[in-house]
Amino acid sequence: MSCVLGFDVGSRLTGVAIGNAFTASARGLTTVPVREGEPDWQQLDRLHAEWLPETLIVGLPLTLDGGEQAASRSARRFAAQLRQRYGLPVVLVDERHSSQEAARRFAAARGAGLKRRRDAATIDAEAAAIIVEHWLGGADALPADVPDR
Repeated sequence: MSCVLGFDVGSRLTGVAIGNAFTASARGLTTVPVREGEPDWQQLDRLHAEWLPETLIVGLPLTLDGGEQAASRSARRFAAQLRQRYGLPVVLVDERHSSQEAARRFAAARGAGLKRRRDAATIDAEAAAIIVEHWLGGADALPADVPDR
C-alpha cells in the first residue's frame, strides 16, 4: 500500500489530505464543502480518480475522555458512505487534538511568513494530514463497524 486519502470531517468543510505509506508523510490537499450534511461527492469522486488511493482514513472526533459525540456519528456515517461508494478499506483514527495541531502549524507558518490569513481555509486540510500522519506513524485504527452510540 502506498497512497491513502485522509479526511477531517466537518459540518461545513471536510479537509482532505494525501498520504504516502512508503515515506510515512502526508500533506493537505483541499477542502470539500458540506451542504445539508452531505459532502460534494463530485469533488470527492475527482480526488479519488486522480489519486487512486488504496485506503481511506477518516478522523473520528472523540471527547477528551475517549467517548463518542454527535460529530463521531457524522464521521462514522461518512466512513460508511466512502466504503460503499469506493469499495476501499476505510480506517477510523482518533483525531483528538488534530485541529489544534493544525492551527499551531498554521500559526507557525504564518509567523515565518509562509502563510497568509487568507490561507486559513487550509487548516482543515492540514488537520486531515495530521490524521493521516498519526495513522502512518502507527496509531491504532478504531473499529469502523461499531454501531453509533
